[in-house]
This record gives sequence, structure tokens and C-alpha cells, in this order.
Amino acid sequence: MTATEREQGKVQARTDVDAAFRGSATYRSLGEQQLSPAEEKFEKGRRTVGLFLAPVVTIVFALLPLDLPRDQHLLAAVLLGVIVLWITEPVPIPIGGLIGVGAIVVLGVVPADDALTPFGSTTVFTFIGAFILAAAMLKHGVARRFAMFILSLKWVGASTARVIIAFGFITAVLSAFVSNTATVAMLLPTAIGILSVIAKLLQDKELVTSDFDPLRLRVGVALMLMLAYGAGVGGLLTPVGSPPNLIGRGLIEEATGERIGFLDWMLMALPICALMFVALTIVLLLINKPEIKRIEGVHEYVQKERAEIGPFSGAERNTLIAFGITVALWIFPGVIALTAGTESELYATISDRLDEGIVAVLGASLLFLLPTDWKSREFTLRWSDAATIDWGTILLFGTGIIFGSLLASTGLAETIGQASADSLGLTSTFAITIFAVILAIIISETTSNTASAAVVVPIIIPVAVAAGVNPFVPALAATFAASFGFMLPVSTPQNAIVYGSGVVPITKMIRSGISFDVLGALLIVVLLPVLVDLVLGSVG
Repeated sequence: MTATEREQGKVQARTDVDAAFRGSATYRSLGEQQLSPAEEKFEKGRRTVGLFLAPVVTIVFALLPLDLPRDQHLLAAVLLGVIVLWITEPVPIPIGGLIGVGAIVVLGVVPADDALTPFGSTTVFTFIGAFILAAAMLKHGVARRFAMFILSLKWVGASTARVIIAFGFITAVLSAFVSNTATVAMLLPTAIGILSVIAKLLQDKELVTSDFDPLRLRVGVALMLMLAYGAGVGGLLTPVGSPPNLIGRGLIEEATGERIGFLDWMLMALPICALMFVALTIVLLLINKPEIKRIEGVHEYVQKERAEIGPFSGAERNTLIAFGITVALWIFPGVIALTAGTESELYATISDRLDEGIVAVLGASLLFLLPTDWKSREFTLRWSDAATIDWGTILLFGTGIIFGSLLASTGLAETIGQASADSLGLTSTFAITIFAVILAIIISETTSNTASAAVVVPIIIPVAVAAGVNPFVPALAATFAASFGFMLPVSTPQNAIVYGSGVVPITKMIRSGISFDVLGALLIVVLLPVLVDLVLGSVG
């Protein structure tokens, strides 16, 4: 930055970094963003094209003479139009999903009650509870305190790349035993805290203009996507790491009679997860190259900030109590699975009653029960604080769940799978495995990863059997690939959570996600058959 530019920056309004992160949203109009002329031209063009392209795609596809049942044909047409809206953003992304839900009811694909029932999914309540907990951590400075602690570690804090890698590693390890959604939800406030520290440091050192937008930093995109994608990678490591794992394992056992033990699963998954993490690091740091490699003077800056923070306040302690209880209850079913097994009655009872969505809202409720000033009846959080959480992300993922449910219930997903398999003439294990991975990734991009596994694995097993192929490897590959929805916020809950931070533009999520999708698919196709043969021998 030149001296002249710095002088100009001094007369510009100084950005309030903390306020920017507290007030972040999933969708901001062009007038709410700071864009260069080239960026503004691109954004206007993208959104204008989408405004006209979405209805055209929907209408044209609906009028094509396809040999499909009416409900499947119309659902596909509407879903294609919604995907165009999600990618081009002529309207806020959550509104695009709501338009699609309205369209499928008006067109008679399903009745309104049937369409809206999946919106009551436990994942929606996980979002609500987790966002309220995150709001408390941001309001009372707990996230900032955690961020300062991590940045104070010399081997981490001095390098932006190390900060990103450290967060990804922590996320991946936790996600192997804790729900991916819960892991990202509990680490997100700390990540935002760290990003706000980096943004303030850039601001204080005059490495950015005074009125810069802290929500548009490349380092922020890399950090947030590392959280979301790192959880997806770590979730593959154990059978209990992600719902698709349990769904796929159960369907494979039922179809083949072969049970995959906890240790066997880990031995097969570990090499894939390790290489995927390396690939993830390279992809994110290349595509979203941080503004600076080293944060010079960060140690002194952090020490000064930690001194100003002072001792824990009552509100911080209450927030940590609520957060700690929530995390402990999220983890507890995984502990039971490790000790008593996932087939035990104890695990079934505990996991059913300590549903992650119920735990999240109960944990969030504690914030309204733990007092900070009993005499004046002031509690840790007010409803006005909770009302500011990103309800747009909740609406967005709720509509994604609806479309995922309809893909399965109308039979459209199975129709697509069977037609593709028949037209491609799949006859070998390798070919069916490639097809399984591609289909699982494509479906997981527009539905939840859980729905993808539930839809794709039952398609792949009969396809393999009909071809005279052992379905074990293709079905397991589909199970792994079901967690590879990295392009859109609706693909996985963790994508939706980091998108809700307001730091990750949809275009950057798509660009990073498609690169990682391709690398992950190659790793699964190449390595999984070899690992199955090494670990389980003749099963593969």
C-alpha cells in the first residue's frame, strides 16, 4: 500500500471488525458489499442471468417429452431451476429454496403437508441450538478468548497457513467421533474469533484500507471451508463419524452378510482420510491464497489483547457451562458406541434420546436460565440476541432436506441411477464403483449426505448383483462418496453452517468444492478396492 493510499484510507470510515462479524449474513445485496468495478460487473451479470435462466430451465425441462412419471418429471424440472437460483443468486439463496418448495406444491408434485414434513428434521433444530450457542460465545467474548489462546501458540499463530491447517486437523479428529454438524458448530465461533483477530491485525498494520470488508478476506474463506470440509474428511474415519457411514454399513451387511468391524473400518478409511486432508490443504490454500503468509508481530499483539480481555466474567462462565454440557451430551453416544457397540440396546436408547438436535436446543436453553445478575433477573442471553441468528441458513437447509426427501419418495433418484447404469452398460467392479462414486457425489450436492447414502447405496447393490459383481466395494465406495457434497450450502449441514458465517461467497464454495470433489472421488476409486483387499481379504 502506497503512502498516498494510506492517507486516503485515513479519511475513510474505519471498519468495526467485531460488528461486521456479529452482523454477518448468508446473503448480502450488491449495495451491502465492497466490490471492485470488475467484481460488481460480474456479480450483476451472474444474478441477472440467473433471474431469467432459472424459469427457462424449469419450463423447458418440464415440457421435454421424457418417459418419466409426472411427479418425477416436475420435481426434476423444479429442482434444476432451484439449483440455477442457488448458483446465480438473483434472489437470496434461502428464498430460492422456498420458491422451489412452493412450486412443487402448486404443480401438484406432493401435497403441502407432505412437502413440509421433512422441515421438522432434527438437523434444523441442531442449527437453531448451535447458532444460539455461537451467538453467546461471540457476544460475551468466549470465542475471542479461545482464538487468542490458539494464536498464542508460537508454532500456530505466526503463520496463516498453520492456523488453517491446525483448525482443519482439530475438526477432522473431533468429527471422527462427534457429529460433523456438532463439531463445526462448536468450532465456528472460535474460527470467527481468530478471523476477527487477523482482520484487526491487518487493519492496525495498514495492510488493508480503513473501510475494508473483513467478510471478504481470502484467509477467511480458506479457514471456514477447512472447517466444513475437514469435518467431512474426519467423519469418514469411523463408522459413527457420520450418519451415511452407519446407513451404508447396515445396507451392505444386509445385502452381503459381511459385517465391517469398527477397527476394520478405521484401517480402510485412515489412508484415504490422510491423503484427502493433504489434498484439502493444498486445494484450499491454492484457490483461496491468504492475503499474507505470516502475521508479523502477532505474538505481541495477542499478548496485549489477552491482557485487555482480563479474567473470565460470569457471562463467559455460564456460556462455557452451557457449551460444555452440550458438547458432552453430543459426545456421549459415541463413547457408548465405542464401549458397548453400535448394535447394543444401550447405544440405541442413548442415541435416540440424546438426539443431537434436542441436545442443541436444550443446551441453548440453558443460556436463558443461567443468571448473570439474579437481582435484576438478567440471564446470559436475551431473546433479542437469539433473534439475530442466521435464520436464512436454517431455511436454506430445511428446503434442502425437503428436496432430498422428495428425490427418494418420488423414486426420481432410483430412476436416474437405474437409467444411468443401463445406458452405460456397467459390467465390472471398477466401472460400477466409478458410477457409484459419481452418482453419490452428484446427489449429495443437492441433498443431505445422509439422504445421498440412503438413496444411492440401495441403487448400487442391485446394479452390481445384476452384473454378477460382489456389491461390497461399490456400495462401500458409494457410502464414502455420499459425504462428498462440497459445492453448495445445502450439500451438508457443515457447509450450511460455515456459509451462515457470511464469510464464504457461493462462487468460492463452488470453485473450491468441485476441485475437492474430483480429488476425493479419485482417491476413493483408486485406494478403496486396494484397502478392502488388504484389510478384509477375499471380501473385496
